[in-house]
Amino acid sequence: MYDTIIIGGGPAGVSAGVYAARKKMKALFITEGFGGQSVVSDDIGNWIGHKSIAGIQLAKDLEEHLKAQEGIEIKEGERAQLVEKITNGFRVTTNTSSYETRTVIVCSGARHRKLNVLGEAEFDGKGVAYCSTCDAPMFRGKVVAVVGGGNSGLEAVQDLLPYVSEVYLLNYSDKIKGDPSTLEKIQSAENFKGVIYNAETTEITGEQLVNGLKYKDRLTGEGKTLAVQGVFVEIGAVPNSDLVKDLVELNSGGEIVLDHRTSATSMPGIFAAGDVTDEAYKQNNISAGDGVKAALSAYEYILKK
Repeated sequence: MYDTIIIGGGPAGVSAGVYAARKKMKALFITEGFGGQSVVSDDIGNWIGHKSIAGIQLAKDLEEHLKAQEGIEIKEGERAQLVEKITNGFRVTTNTSSYETRTVIVCSGARHRKLNVLGEAEFDGKGVAYCSTCDAPMFRGKVVAVVGGGNSGLEAVQDLLPYVSEVYLLNYSDKIKGDPSTLEKIQSAENFKGVIYNAETTEITGEQLVNGLKYKDRLTGEGKTLAVQGVFVEIGAVPNSDLVKDLVELNSGGEIVLDHRTSATSMPGIFAAGDVTDEAYKQNNISAGDGVKAALSAYEYILKK
């Protein structure tokens, strides 16, 4: 039986893994890959200690740091699917095996949220995209729309500007929630055609490929159409908490509810960190710190048992 099993290869999980190893815990680290959601970012300017770092480089750094630790067992390429309570601990089942442990640290992150409107699934990969860093070059010279007014939406516009002929930003409310400095940068670009406020996307249209986006003005109820060849959906994320949904308290958004002093969940022995939790600020540096907290708390929990 392991002392702890850590699930997730982003900043939260790797930080937890490093600290678990340094505490000489018998630790198992399970991840499909390293880097978390930031792996798709071209330029991360707020990772402490680096003025600028690409997401792929951050992922490599995290992987190398973890693999430099002695005593931690790593199962890369496995996907944790379920955590169950057993006598004296927990069983973690993956897509290939199962493991028993005294504690679990859940750092499983989040995935892209979808619009769930007509045409979105049909044109996924045919003009509908969820990763501007990955797909921006494919839309060279085209007119595109970005749906979402948070940081991910603003950063998507920024990624697209060097390639597209025109880009529109559709925002559900009357205020942009993203970083004002990023908004200021994109507003100065000639091919940025502005923010459409109070816009509720209702349909993505096309034939073989996307040719338009329909939306409703939430103030007037009037239906409108944009002629676009691409739609980037950037409306936040869904926490990957299903594997513990029957064991720990979740909030209405599916996030794991924490005691933020210890990163403990409502189930003794299960800890969590990163974007899968109800931490208010989804930032790499905070996730890393919370991963440390979770590992140290798991260590203290075992000492007291």
